[in-house]
Parts: sequence; structure tokens; C-alpha cells
Amino acid sequence: MSTVIEAPYGTWESPISAAQVAQLSNSIAELLVDPITNKIYHVELRPTNEGKNALVESDTRRDLVSGDWDVRTGVHDYGGGAAIIYGGIAYFSNYSDGRVYSIDIKSEGGTPEAVTPDSQSLHRFADFDVHPKNPELVVAIMEDHTDDPNGEAPSKVVNTLCIIDTVAKTVTPLVSGADFYSNARFSPDGTRLIWLQWFFPDMPWEGSELRHANVSVTEGKVSLTNIITIAGEPTQISVAFPSWINNDTLLFTSDQSGYQNLHKYTGGQATPVFLEPIANDFSQPAWTLGWSPHAPIDEAGQHILCTAWKDGKTVIYLADIQSGAPPKLIESPFVAINVIRAVSTASHQAVFSSPKVDEESAIILCTLPSSLEPNDAKFTVVGPAATKDISVEFPDGIISAPLPHDIGPEDAPVHVIYYAPTNPAYSGPPGELPPCVVNVHGGPTGLEGQGLNLTKQYFTSRGWAWLDVNYGGSSGYGRAYIQRLAGKWGIVDTEDSIKAVDILSKEPYSLLDAGRAAIRGGSAGGYTTLAALTISSNPAAFTAGTASYGISDVAKLAESTHKFESYYMNKLIGASPEEDPQLYQDRSPIYHVDKVTSPLLLLHGELDRVVPVEQAQQMHDAICAIGQAECEIHRYAGEGHGWRKEATIEDALEQELEFYECHLLHSEGSGH
Repeated sequence: MSTVIEAPYGTWESPISAAQVAQLSNSIAELLVDPITNKIYHVELRPTNEGKNALVESDTRRDLVSGDWDVRTGVHDYGGGAAIIYGGIAYFSNYSDGRVYSIDIKSEGGTPEAVTPDSQSLHRFADFDVHPKNPELVVAIMEDHTDDPNGEAPSKVVNTLCIIDTVAKTVTPLVSGADFYSNARFSPDGTRLIWLQWFFPDMPWEGSELRHANVSVTEGKVSLTNIITIAGEPTQISVAFPSWINNDTLLFTSDQSGYQNLHKYTGGQATPVFLEPIANDFSQPAWTLGWSPHAPIDEAGQHILCTAWKDGKTVIYLADIQSGAPPKLIESPFVAINVIRAVSTASHQAVFSSPKVDEESAIILCTLPSSLEPNDAKFTVVGPAATKDISVEFPDGIISAPLPHDIGPEDAPVHVIYYAPTNPAYSGPPGELPPCVVNVHGGPTGLEGQGLNLTKQYFTSRGWAWLDVNYGGSSGYGRAYIQRLAGKWGIVDTEDSIKAVDILSKEPYSLLDAGRAAIRGGSAGGYTTLAALTISSNPAAFTAGTASYGISDVAKLAESTHKFESYYMNKLIGASPEEDPQLYQDRSPIYHVDKVTSPLLLLHGELDRVVPVEQAQQMHDAICAIGQAECEIHRYAGEGHGWRKEATIEDALEQELEFYECHLLHSEGSGH
């Protein structure tokens, strides 16, 4: 019988190394189903291959496209929707040159063949759909950077819908005029097309339109007639994730009720699926393309499987879209589902990928009986969500489980998830509260879920508490919660983070040591980190901070960021830089470095096109010039906005832990 060692929190030895976290970071980027063969495929991120994406046959683990190929797209810069498979033919975007390629995947040894012209990387494509009667024709988003080759004039980038003729290898414009498009989908008989579009200054979750048109194909040319708007309204109502259930019924989500609830379009009319609105979001903000939160589960198209965010995690519902009755919950241990796709309506099967709170993601086949009884749903593992280069078994009891809390006043709640220090070989000294890593997600309209994340376990297994803060502005809690951040970015997010630490450090919680708390985040979370240490009500609230690819100058970001987010700043800050330059200076940490007293670690990719590395470098140089706080910077060659390479993931994690050990474990904590 082993003896449990009593040791100070944060000093425990852990079997989870940074190298293992990096090596186990292969993950599913997209999940695909061939509607003709019903076979399941996925796109897999591989940090061990310089962060490239591979296309994989899920059940056999056979690589279909890998090596020097990168199944990824740069549309909207965040990408997604990089591939589709139809009748054993895969079409995919290759990130390095932006071209679309096809490959016959029915047998091994095929070589991808370009089906779009060489544009010198100025044309990007994503979010494909194949015409069911003319499968050589593929509709896609086309993003044209011809007038902005160096990424310096995002207003000159043009987004359209186009038709790719994969036999003639031509690209023909189809729909233009809006600032953005997504989710173009042909009806099952090919006679109609729907798509989403939105205009500046909206992001798609703020206001968008669902459009519908009749389709005719003559001599290989697609034309549209009778174009109408089905649902949605600029600045007011967001619609998302439309899909055809059958030739007569279209399903989508709308936040008209205040939550993204299911709606249907049939007989020329759009109506809610449920008779009474449900206080769950049945979809989330579409930061990337290619997501799908619902799928038909029977041949009649009457019943669907759908996912929704409830209490900070995803749940699975069975819904009857004709009766109007409330959906039926399907009990499952899966907590973070972005994509669910139909496999076989005849067999009542759908597929998704998701982690559990204590297991990594797997690709899961959900099968319902012919009775469609939700209690009899069966979940079968098709395969791990990604191929791992190593096999690691961690000791029993090493995983820290998520403990969600809703704290603060009723009119301004904060949703947080706490992970306690957990290691079966250790216990903390009586009366000592653990140091805490406070994590703020990106977006800022994002959500930190509850699925197993080895970065979190890397810290908790060493005796650190971990706290995820889903601050006001986070998704998954309705439109009003998202809009709490409107005009108050850098205020609501920072104050919610400070408030969360303060509340959880005291009775009746007493979960963490507020005197030894580090704040960290990436992208928008990096901005919140920098704002907390500079412009918040208490810049000294955190003992240290780590900002990964974070924003220090919001005015510069508004000038230089990509097209997708080029007006986002106006709503988050409350005005444009031209309208209120002083407001932008007030919200930019770079102008308030004299307030920084806590040590700061800056991590940034050299190739970041969303937040240029100069934002971090200038912050570092300004803090060092004043000399009242320590500041370190690590710039990573070959990395963009976020870590994709194994070496970067490992080094960034080790740098962060070492930084906290130096500055938190030797600081004076409250102890109680």
C-alpha cells in the first residue's frame, strides 16, 4: 500500500509531462460522412507533422491525404469546412497554395489532382457541397485576396459563393454582394439552394440572413432564380447552421427568442420547432466553418438528433420536428460536441466526436432502435478521434473532474468551472489553499467546455487549482449573456475574472489562494490577461499573467486584423477608432504599462496574421523600459494564431509552468 505524501501545492511530481501533452495533441479538426457510402472520415490536426492536417478514414485509421499535404483552409483566417467526401471522391482545400484538390479514396495510392486554377495563393475555398444530380459541380465559399496580396487592406478582400466544375477545372461566380457567406447547401434533389449571408458590422452570431433560391443546371452552368430571405435580420436576429432534412423541410437555428432554438422552413413558412422557447442554445457562434449541431435520424425526416449547450456542456436531444413537443434528453457522458452528422437514417445512426470529462475525444456512432426510444440509444466507439504517436496510461485517480459553479449576483452571474489539485500520490498541507491558474477563453464570444484537457491536468496533477471563467460575453448562455460584453470588452471580462477569484477564495467555497493566482489566455483571452494587469479595477489582483498571441493595442488590431473581424472591434469597444480614439487608448493595455506590477509572460507566433507579433513585442519593450515588473517574451517561428507544432506546444507549456513556479510558489499567499 503506497503512502500519500504531504507536500505544498504546486510542488507535486506528475506523470503528465509537457512532451506527452504535445505528443497527445493530435485532434479531430473536422468530421465527415460520405452520404452515398455512409462511411465516416475525419480531418486530423497533427502537431507531430508541423501542425498539418491529414484526411483519415476513421474506422481503418488509413491516411487518405497526409504528409506534405495540409487539409486546411484560410477562409475567414480561422478556417473550417476544408473537405467533403461524396461517392468515394474527396475534395479538399490545400492550405499551402489555397487550391482545391480531388482524390479517389476508394483505393490506396491515389494522388490528389488540382480542380481549381493556380491563383498564387490569392484564392481560398471552403465549406463545400456537391450537387446531387451533377456531382462534378461543387458549391463553395471563395475568398479572393487579389487586391490584398499582403494582408494590409482587408476591406479589399471579396467573398462570394462560386461553383467549382471539377471536370472542367473552372471556378464560376454564383452569388455576390454580401460581405460574407457560409453553409451553401443543395436540396437532396438538387433543385434548390440555401445559404447564410451577413454584412458589416455584424458577426454571424449578431445578425445574419438565411437565403433560398431555385436551381437550374444547363450545360454544366448553375443559375439561380426566385431568391428570397427565409429568416434572420441584420443586427437583430442571428440564424445559423441550415441543413436539409428532406426535399420539403429545412432546419436551422435562430436566436429570435433570446436563445439559439431550432426552427424549420416548410411549405414556404419558417416556424419554431418547439411550441415554447427553450432556454438552451442549440448552436454556438460560428467562429469556424463546417460545424453541424443537428442531423436527421429517420427516413421520414420527422426526428432529429440535436446538441444543445446546457449548464456549460453539451447534451444530446431527440426532437420531433413536426409535433412541437419538447425534445427528449438522451443520457450520455459526452460533454463537448461541435458536429453531429447523419450516417444512415434507415438504421437511425448518426456520428459525432466528443471527449468525456475523464477521457479524450473519440469518434462515436449513436444508434437508436426502430422505436426511437431515447433511453435505448447505444454509443459505439468508431475509433479514437486522432492517431497518437505514443500510448500513455496515466495512473488511476490522476484526472481532476470539472466542478461548475454559477457565482455572483443574479442580475450579473459568472459561470466558472473549477478543477481541484488532484494526484493520488500527494495531499496538500492542512489549512493551505492551492495556487490557481485562472484561464480565460478566446473569442471573446467563446466558451470553455468541460471535456478532458491535458493542459489543465498538467497543472492540477502538480498541485495547482485550475479555474475556467466563462465571463459575460461567453456563448452557450443565450444572446443576452453574449451582449453583456458589447461596448465593455476589457471591462466585463476582466472584472468577472477578478470577481471569480475573490468569491471562490472565501467561504463558503475556499477553493483557491487569491494571493497566488495567475491569469492566462490566448487571443482574446490574452487581451483579457493584459487588461486585467493594466486597466482593471485592481491591476495587482493576479500574482502573474501569461498572454498567448494576445492583443495589447486594440486600435492597431482594428487597423491590421483580417476581414472577418475587421468591424468586430466597433461593437466590443463601443465605437470605431475614428469616432472615439481616446476610448481605444483607454482600452489598450499598451498605453497603461505603468500599472503593471505583476510578472508577465508573452508567447506569440511569428506568422500571426490575426494579431501581429508586434503587439506582444511592443508590450514587452514598454514594460521593460519602465522596469517595475518582470516581462518575458518567447516568439515562435513558423507559428500563426495558436499553436499547431509539437515543439511549440511543449515549450510554451514548460515556459508557463516554470514562470508560475518562480513567481507564485515563492510569493506570500493567504493560506486560508
